[in-house]
Amino acid sequence: MNKKIVVIPTYNEKENIESILLHVMQMDSTIHVLVVDDNSPDGTGQIVKDIASNYKGRIFILERLKKDGLGRAYVAGFDWCLQNKYSYIAEMDADFSHNPDDLNRLYEALEKGAEVAIGSRYKTGINVVNWDIKRVLMSYFASRYVRFVTGLPIHDSTAGFVAYTASALEKINVHKIKFKGYAFQIEMKYRAWIKGLKLEEVPIIFTDRSKGVSKMSMGIFREAFLGVIELKLRKIFRRL
Repeated sequence: MNKKIVVIPTYNEKENIESILLHVMQMDSTIHVLVVDDNSPDGTGQIVKDIASNYKGRIFILERLKKDGLGRAYVAGFDWCLQNKYSYIAEMDADFSHNPDDLNRLYEALEKGAEVAIGSRYKTGINVVNWDIKRVLMSYFASRYVRFVTGLPIHDSTAGFVAYTASALEKINVHKIKFKGYAFQIEMKYRAWIKGLKLEEVPIIFTDRSKGVSKMSMGIFREAFLGVIELKLRKIFRRL
């Protein structure tokens, strides 16, 4: 049987983490969870440990010393999953903006031959709930911009709800990923594409968080905007 796990990065997610963990535990007994916590001052890590004590062998926590970017958290989590021999490794936010019930649809895409399964907000239109129109347009046209500059044939290149086969992560070589913020999501898909991996978009509905605070900032957006150009130049000069 292929071992399945979902990596959930956290920083100050005490309002959401218990609910999301219990949802996954009750949804499917074959899915494990790795929480990568960046030393959350609100006690998120302790909440995870308390819940994990009731689900030994299914919930794990990887604690980092400080907040060091979404990308670095995922790289640490992916390393842990590969070392522990998981076959299908997904990533998901802690705030229910990604519906945990869609995890099995991503895993099914991998079982049917995809190497990277992307939970896509834009494959069948714009499927976003509770975002104001400005944020919707910024996100949608960001993906259009990525496609225009790089040629990446994906409708939702900034998506953060993704599942990978273990071999895909090894081929991407996550330790070469440069970006730390949301540009990390673009770089992962771009590297997968230029490595010739099979990418499949699975339509989902994205619902903005109702609890906690968004981690988006202008600095993160700026990294993504400029990072796309850098990715293209790195490919041209064969430095990817």
